Amino acid sequence: MILGSIPARTCRAWLLRVSLRQEPCSFSSVPPQPVPPLAQTLQGYLKALEPLLPPEELSHTRRMVQEFSRPGGLGPHLQEGLERRARLTKNWITDWWVQWAYLESRQPLPVHSNPAISLPRRDYNDWRITVNLAQLPVEYMRGKPMCMELYPLLFSSCRIPGPKHDYVAHYGSSRRSPTHITVVRNYQFFQLEVYNSDGSRLTESQIHGQLLRIRSQSWKTDKEPMGILTSEHRHTWGQAYNRLLRDKLNQESVQMIETGLFSVCLDSPVMRISDEKYASRKAAQILHGGGTYSNSGNRWFDKTLQFVVGEDGSWGLLYEQATAEGMPVTSLLHHILEYCEHPDPKRAPLVPLPMPKKLYFHIDREIKWDIEQAKQNLDILINDLDVYVFNFKKFGKDLPKKHNLSPNSFTQVALQLAYYRVHNEVCPACDIASQRLFRGGRTEYIRSPTNQALKFILAFDDRSVSREAKLELFREAVDAYTVLTEQTLNGHGIDNHLLGLKLQAIEEGLSIPKVFMDTAYGLATHWKLRTGQVPANTDSVMCFGPLVPDGYAVCYNPQADHVHFSITAFNCCEDTNAETLSRTVKETLCDLQELLEPTV
Repeated sequence: MILGSIPARTCRAWLLRVSLRQEPCSFSSVPPQPVPPLAQTLQGYLKALEPLLPPEELSHTRRMVQEFSRPGGLGPHLQEGLERRARLTKNWITDWWVQWAYLESRQPLPVHSNPAISLPRRDYNDWRITVNLAQLPVEYMRGKPMCMELYPLLFSSCRIPGPKHDYVAHYGSSRRSPTHITVVRNYQFFQLEVYNSDGSRLTESQIHGQLLRIRSQSWKTDKEPMGILTSEHRHTWGQAYNRLLRDKLNQESVQMIETGLFSVCLDSPVMRISDEKYASRKAAQILHGGGTYSNSGNRWFDKTLQFVVGEDGSWGLLYEQATAEGMPVTSLLHHILEYCEHPDPKRAPLVPLPMPKKLYFHIDREIKWDIEQAKQNLDILINDLDVYVFNFKKFGKDLPKKHNLSPNSFTQVALQLAYYRVHNEVCPACDIASQRLFRGGRTEYIRSPTNQALKFILAFDDRSVSREAKLELFREAVDAYTVLTEQTLNGHGIDNHLLGLKLQAIEEGLSIPKVFMDTAYGLATHWKLRTGQVPANTDSVMCFGPLVPDGYAVCYNPQADHVHFSITAFNCCEDTNAETLSRTVKETLCDLQELLEPTV
């Protein structure tokens, strides 16, 4: 059944099942996150700098690290503070990390922060989802249970703008948890109750009827796209937010959006130029809405979960990651898709339902000006972002596995080689690793390149080096990255620890240690290559913007015989080009296949 051109069953199923409340998780089997030994972290930091710095600069940084770590010095003192914090808190770094990485950032949420997951187009005629979040199984990584506490926080939560930093409001744990979601179409927001008055969930046919009602009320596009305001610089949006809430009607409408279980964005079709570019346009559409003349007004970028459904069958998920990073969100999607063929046989009661409530706003001259400024700024940001999505079909994760190589480490070395081929240098790169093996854990970075990767990269295009020597260097580079990955997953990464030491000094009212004011630290954290493996059981791809103006963001989803990639860069930087790097990544992967399995 299709609701006009809107894939109704998808919407109905999400509303019907994802809105279930989740029971509290048990954390007894999940250990606390360790504070790594100081000497180990500082040694790892210096090791990570070796491929990036000339010898004289590296010597200078070594001296600073030695001074910082001397017995009785500042480093050991701060380390004691972190270990004390670990004993007194659930997780010694998570609160600091969320504040520093997300809530204190003043950059706009679209492109700079909120990731999008673009999923393959579906035939909605026979698609159902029956998901009960209360029955989400405990997840395991390498035989160990993972912390599940983030899942209940995904629903009925929203980021709230502030003058100096934001905060996240969670409404799902209140005595009267919200029972509605927000549906937005043609820039118009509607409150849709998904529970009957007796506490039972609406059936699919009931939600179908309610969506028909919303469609009948939203044929025309609203003149003022209120959601655009949430795309602004956080300080600017914070000021506009306060002006907006001076009016009682606006307060009530904003409250309904913020407290809703999640949002469903019913988008107009993605403009189709060619099949080759459609995947890129679709991912960009979910990421930012395509601009003020497209679907950007159908977003409330502060909302933790926004399911995006297009009239052309495109769909995906946009999320605000102060509450959770990608892995819990993709796991939620896995759970949804596993149950998408199960019908809900419940029959709708004969009791008539009230009309979905349209949310109105009083727009004065100041707010209208805020909207116009936000529209201009968002279009500038969107036009600056270059998005390139492709499916590499020559091979997938089975190839490196066949040769006893880690697929993720294989890809990371390939990305460094591709970057070198484009820019004639290696660069600081970060790969996102989960810390959910620990109570309250979030993410940590795996740094690259390694010394082993640099040796391989310099040798690979050198014709005087034999294939056998190149193959040995490649294995060493992949294995070195695998060792770093294991250390990081076990809570012994270096970046969270370095951040903790810096913030511990600030907490104690001390000056920021000189080791963090060193130019080497600035260079080492100027992430020109932001990467992330987001494996999924579908042909989906995650998309996000670069961390720095002269950098790239690369996300990939490895399947058995193919790999989905998304690569983004900013057009304002003359040195970076997403399509060029994409083409080089394809060529590099083919060259590595030839290295492992020569055709001649």
